[in-house]
Amino acid sequence: MNSERFLGGRVIARQPETGFRAGLDAVMLAAAVPEGATALELGAGAGTASLCLAARLKTIAVTGLEIDPELVQLANENAAANRMGDRVRFSAANIFALPLEFKREFDCVFLNPPFHGEGQAPPDPGRARALMDEGSLPGWLEAGMKRVISGGTMTAILRADRLNEALAALPLTGVSALPLWPRAGEAARRVVVQARKGSGAPFRLLPGLVLHEETGAYTAAADAILRSESPLALG
Repeated sequence: MNSERFLGGRVIARQPETGFRAGLDAVMLAAAVPEGATALELGAGAGTASLCLAARLKTIAVTGLEIDPELVQLANENAAANRMGDRVRFSAANIFALPLEFKREFDCVFLNPPFHGEGQAPPDPGRARALMDEGSLPGWLEAGMKRVISGGTMTAILRADRLNEALAALPLTGVSALPLWPRAGEAARRVVVQARKGSGAPFRLLPGLVLHEETGAYTAAADAILRSESPLALG
């Protein structure tokens, strides 16, 4: 296991040496989740996004669901190591066949779903499961919306070229999308999508966030999110 620091060292998470490893996407996702009393992460992995969310919102109670029992154990160990075990808990579950105890509503649901479609899968089984969606991206988004309380939000980070597929699976109203540009003038590779359940507001395509300067350093806005717990507002 390797330990990695997030939010300027405020969160330390152990991650497997092989397989999928959380990074910038997890931090951006956590930053985009608005305030609420309860939150649910679908596909929590080793818990990085949930822990980053709990570090920023000091009173939120987070439930993380992950299909891999070994990652669930690791995520709970990470929560305990960051002194968040009292309000961040992870359980093993298949999001498409949830146990009854998790069939309830949350103020916020968030997810970094598998979003690579057709193509060659990575040789590592864990990485393949985390990245290859096998056509199930709409199902992930629909599963997330089911668990959101009326007036609450579902937030996801996706590959930008699958935005049209995501929008087709989400309500026609109450949805915002924020592109993440690698550098100014370059095409977005990621997009954060947020849907507010029951909202009648028209779709909004937000200005987006540039991640890197021409030098390769993070922009001031990106650095504030990645190191200083600043939110990534979509509302």
